[in-house]
Amino acid sequence: MFSLILTWIGALLGMALLIAMALGAFVVDLDDAFGDRRRKATDVREASPPVG
Repeated sequence: MFSLILTWIGALLGMALLIAMALGAFVVDLDDAFGDRRRKATDVREASPPVG
């Protein structure tokens, strides 16, 4: 009985670790995408001539 409980606890911890690793990769990719958008927006503003 004790080994069965430890097996389930290990399985749940393993699944939680895999989910955390997948979410970490997703957050890094999302942060890169936001950084690229921010960089492109500042490049466009600097390249455009001043109005007025």
